[in-house]
Amino acid sequence: MMLLALVMAASLTGCQATDGDSIRCGDERIRLLGIDAPEMGRCPPQRRCADGDPVASRDNLRRRIAGRAIRVERIKKDRYGRTIAVVTAGGANLSCLQLSGHHATYRRDWDDGLRVARACRDMARR
Repeated sequence: MMLLALVMAASLTGCQATDGDSIRCGDERIRLLGIDAPEMGRCPPQRRCADGDPVASRDNLRRRIAGRAIRVERIKKDRYGRTIAVVTAGGANLSCLQLSGHHATYRRDWDDGLRVARACRDMARR
């Protein structure tokens, strides 16, 4: 399992934040693991969406990745074909940064292997 994670990890540049929990790197759409940020558009009626300012959430993520190489540890694909991943910039977990800035909410049911829960707990100890 660890070998698979290492094989699937990559360092990327030129990525753009599309909202507070998603980035685009070329043709690849990447969803940050374990968090939900406010929707840029309307919240679908069948879903409970995160509260907050979607523009502030997206802009915070944009600032965190601007001009930096990001590291992407791919976990799986979601039903929309997006890559679900642990993403770091400058060594900091972007899901944790979005949570600590109140730009997203934690979703345990979306946190495969509780990776975000562990990473954010470790981040708080620093």
